[in-house]
Amino acid sequence: MAEPDGRGRYPTIHAAQLAALIVGDSGRVTGASAEAGHLLGEVDSDLLGRPLSELFPDPEARAAVAPGGPAFDGYVRMAGSTGEMRHRRVWVVPLRSGPTGHGTTDRLVLAMPEESGAQWERATAFLRAIFVQEYFGVSIHDTDMALVATNITTEMFGAPAAGPGERFHDVMRSEDASAIEAMMRRVLETGEATISESFRMRPLAMPGRQWLLSLSAFRMVDHRGAPFGVILVSQDQTERDRIRRHRAVLHLAADRIGMSLDMAETAQSLADVVYSGGLGDLVTVDVSQSILSGDEPPTAVGALQTSMVRVARAPLHIAYPPDLLPVGGRYPRLPDSPELRQLQRGQPIRLERDRMAVALEGEEVARLLLPSGAQAVLAVPLFARGLMQGSVTVWRYEEGTPFEESDVDLVSEIASRAVLAMDNARRYTRERQAALSLQELLLPQASTDSSAATTAGLYQPAAGHYGIGGDWYDVIPLPSTRVAFVIGDVFGHGLSATATMGRLRTAIHTYATLELDPTEVLGHLDDLVQQLAAETTADRRDTVAAMCLYAVYDPTSGQCGIATAGHHPPLVINPDGSTELVDVRPGAPLGLGSDLFETTSVTLAPGSVLALYTDGIFGIQRFSGDAGLARLRRELAEQIQAGVPLHTIGDALLHGEAATRDDIALLLARTRRVAPDHIAVWDFPAETAAVARARDAVDRQLSAWDLDELAFTTELLVSELVTNAILHASGRIRLRLIRDDDLLICEVGDCSNTQPRVRKARDMDEGGRGLFIVSQCTAKWGCRYGRRGKTIWTEQRLTGASG
Repeated sequence: MAEPDGRGRYPTIHAAQLAALIVGDSGRVTGASAEAGHLLGEVDSDLLGRPLSELFPDPEARAAVAPGGPAFDGYVRMAGSTGEMRHRRVWVVPLRSGPTGHGTTDRLVLAMPEESGAQWERATAFLRAIFVQEYFGVSIHDTDMALVATNITTEMFGAPAAGPGERFHDVMRSEDASAIEAMMRRVLETGEATISESFRMRPLAMPGRQWLLSLSAFRMVDHRGAPFGVILVSQDQTERDRIRRHRAVLHLAADRIGMSLDMAETAQSLADVVYSGGLGDLVTVDVSQSILSGDEPPTAVGALQTSMVRVARAPLHIAYPPDLLPVGGRYPRLPDSPELRQLQRGQPIRLERDRMAVALEGEEVARLLLPSGAQAVLAVPLFARGLMQGSVTVWRYEEGTPFEESDVDLVSEIASRAVLAMDNARRYTRERQAALSLQELLLPQASTDSSAATTAGLYQPAAGHYGIGGDWYDVIPLPSTRVAFVIGDVFGHGLSATATMGRLRTAIHTYATLELDPTEVLGHLDDLVQQLAAETTADRRDTVAAMCLYAVYDPTSGQCGIATAGHHPPLVINPDGSTELVDVRPGAPLGLGSDLFETTSVTLAPGSVLALYTDGIFGIQRFSGDAGLARLRRELAEQIQAGVPLHTIGDALLHGEAATRDDIALLLARTRRVAPDHIAVWDFPAETAAVARARDAVDRQLSAWDLDELAFTTELLVSELVTNAILHASGRIRLRLIRDDDLLICEVGDCSNTQPRVRKARDMDEGGRGLFIVSQCTAKWGCRYGRRGKTIWTEQRLTGASG
């Protein structure tokens, strides 16, 4: 009987279940096995000599075993051990003997129970089905790993199939065969099956081709349980693995490409993704020189369009070929070859090394562009809006590994994603440069030098895609040797912030010429920002705001008046190296409608440095956090004490630091004082006699300064201004002369707030010519108001001035 194994599966047939009879020419039994007696209900010795027809009473069975009949294989009815008729599986095989095979007509009759026969038939059908199907390969190998039987054909995997007796070393590369046979020997020795383990197959007959096979192996044992071979089941996973790898590469590309508006970063991400996907051993990305500056790439096709620059390579962790064009290197002039034109028209090219060398047409060009040892190249254009932005080139070093069409499709898909990001980066670069150019035009010159102070300004835009901001600084010369220092920060980024900054800077210049107090200047600016916000769209109205600090320094007294609208207080670095943070009331940012601005006055010693800065400086790593301000104070003091020029201190502070998310403006001003002997001050009562005394005082002072050539003009100016003060004001009159480097400044102050205006007197008018004379005799003149009264000032040039 067929018996199942211990788990109730895979029944086996024992030899004892098979009955065997030998029938002679007479149709009588001449030999019988012990199982035959058991199967037929007879003692095996009683079977000898009996006619076979007695053992097969069924007419159909008798016909099957009749003497002289053909071979038979099938089911017949015959008597069992209990006398009942049962179906048995029977084989009748004619026997032959002698040299010619015609010496006898004996017959061998084999029989087994119906159940065992059915099991035999199922097993045979199973093996037949396995070896006939073409969905997966099945092969039987002996203990030496030689092939015994297989259903694998050349058509199944597209590779030459092994024949009986051959081993894997006969049909595939040694390292691939060794890996597979090592796995099979392990299965043979341990009995532990291997399920769906991946192996690479590279046929010897097909250089450059490879397959990925999923192999499962099972040990075969004989009836004694001894190993006598291995069954190997093979499935081609090459296409499935290619799809899986391609999906993984595309997923990686989606995660990493297009995350930056920096051209170099985008190009490097492209190179890294292609290399990480196992598509080549070396990847380079080259772009047109023009797109790095934000311009469109050339439209010409051929050698004229080869102004390319290498911007990225992968891998970065492996030494780069020394003779190959480095990152940052420019292409040499390329030949006008068909391959180049194909690439420029947006079609990928894939070549073997020899063909690529021919296409480059020159040893020098080949040395720069053709890696030593590379065997195959794939170049895919970076094409956008009908123009070639650049190309990505993939190299393979292993011989016999050409690029396939699927590789071209994958790299092309990655390149199409990357070129959109690169074109966005190009447009962003163009807009960023336009904004930078606008900002450079709106900002003042970096350094100034006057009798009040020497200054140095620095502006650094925000990093990358954070955009151009609205930070600015300004130095505005004021009458009477005074100077205004300004620093500010418009909220937001981009062209709108830059444009707002320009409008505020223009407004501050206007308010400065009116010689308003810092508090008044910020008040007017606050009104202006509110007006600008009202003019913008509702969705952007809340973003129109700014912080600003406005300071006025008077070198005749060392007084500095400072007012701030939400801005950081300034730092003062004293001549002895000590630092202090000016205690000013911050006020609210401009645009919030606050009128709580206050002016704080401090006295600055000659040689002191006033440092104004925007909050972007605290985005620098070493100036961030709670200790950042203290570290900034210390570094500024060290630089100034070391005698570092002001215009290099800003560069020193930012040296080695990555650009921050916010732009940075820094203004440093080293103060000066007008020498006391270059200032003369008199107070006169508001009476007619004061006019003559004022002229005499001015005449003596100009003589002491060796400025006698200006005496006549200056006396005339003093006469007119003092006379006007007597006529239109009350209280005492102050007269002050200041000798600057190239100017003589005359000031007359009174207690009146009346606005002086120039009039053109008629011929018969007795008065009205005073301010007209003043305007004609001076280079500049004006009036400023204080808390009590006004001061009219004039300026005369010291060189070449005659009134």
